Amino acid sequence: MLSLKSMTTEQTLIGFFIAINLFTFLVMANDKRKSRQKGEVGRIPEGLIFFMAATLGSVGVLAGMYILRHKTRKWYFQLGIPLLIVQNLATLYLLATMLGVSYF
Repeated sequence: MLSLKSMTTEQTLIGFFIAINLFTFLVMANDKRKSRQKGEVGRIPEGLIFFMAATLGSVGVLAGMYILRHKTRKWYFQLGIPLLIVQNLATLYLLATMLGVSYF
């Protein structure tokens, strides 16, 4: 069993990134499910989806857009999410260099 103490900084950073993106994908799936029901009750606000994308979850949102076909007609999602992927990669690079990860 892998413990947190034996994980390297790289493994922790990658695991954190995967967990955030999995969570944002599940949020997109939940919003897609709720969008098929009548009314706006319980829908996830688009601003919250963009916030999650900006906080390292853009890959999960993009996957949700194209796998679930959710929010793909909105121009600001088509433009904004790929730009946030670039921002997420820059943030990961900054975090990696600050933490001393050499191969990023």
